Amino acid sequence: MTAFAPDSLVLNRKLPLWYQVSQSLRASILGRTPDASLRLPTEEQLAEHYGVSVLTMRQALKELEGEGLISRHRRRGTFIEPGARRGAPVRLLGSVDAIVAQQSGERTTVLGHSRELVAGDLLEHFPDTAEVVTYRRLRHDSQSGEPSNWAENAVLPELASAIDPADLERWPMTKVIRDIVGVRISRITDTVEARLADPETAELLHVPLLSPILHYTGVTYDEDGRVVDVARIRYRGDRFSFTVTVDAT
Repeated sequence: MTAFAPDSLVLNRKLPLWYQVSQSLRASILGRTPDASLRLPTEEQLAEHYGVSVLTMRQALKELEGEGLISRHRRRGTFIEPGARRGAPVRLLGSVDAIVAQQSGERTTVLGHSRELVAGDLLEHFPDTAEVVTYRRLRHDSQSGEPSNWAENAVLPELASAIDPADLERWPMTKVIRDIVGVRISRITDTVEARLADPETAELLHVPLLSPILHYTGVTYDEDGRVVDVARIRYRGDRFSFTVTVDAT
C-alpha cells in the first residue's frame, strides 16, 4: 500500500523547525481521509518532503509519538495509530499550522452558510465591508460522537466564492483559506474567554442553559493586513484546553 502523503509546509525560520513540522504532520494525520494509508514515509523521505534535516524530522516524530498519534517499529516503519485523535493540548508558538492542528481531527457537520450584513462585534474587523458570508459548523468528538464545539466563520464574499462547503467537513477554515483559496496569511490573533451558554449553544452542544463554555475568537489577517476571516467558536468547558508557550529566546 502507498505510504500516507502529508501536506506541504512553508517553513517560518523564526520558529523551531521540529515544532512546525510536527504540527503540520499532526494536522495531516488528524484530517486524513478514512481510506488513507496508516504507514508514514521513511524519516529520510519526510525530511526531504519538509526540507529539514533527518535529526529535525526525528524530533518532530518523537513529539507525535509522545502524543500517541504514531507508533514506530524498528525495521517495519512508522505508522499512524488507527484511533489517533486530538489528545494533549497544542503548544501555540505562533504557527498557523498549530491553529490548524488544534481544530483538526473531529467529525464536522456544515450546518449552512449565508450572506449577511456586517453587524455587532464584526464591525470593528470589517469596517469597509457591508456584507460577509458566514459558515456555521458543528464538531463532534470522533470517538464518543458527542458535540464538542460549534463555529461561525465570517469570511469576505470574494473569498467565499472559492470555498467548497464540502472541504469544511474535512479541514478547518484556516487551512481551506490558506491552502485551497490561496490566501497568504500573515497572522492570527486569538482570544479565549469564559462565557455562559446561550440557548443556541446549549442546544447544539447538549449542555445546560447558562452553563460555562469557552468562547474562542480568531481573527485572520492576510499579508496586506486585511481581515479575511473571523472565527467564533463555542467550546464545551469540559472538552477543551488552551495552552500557550512563550519562548524567552
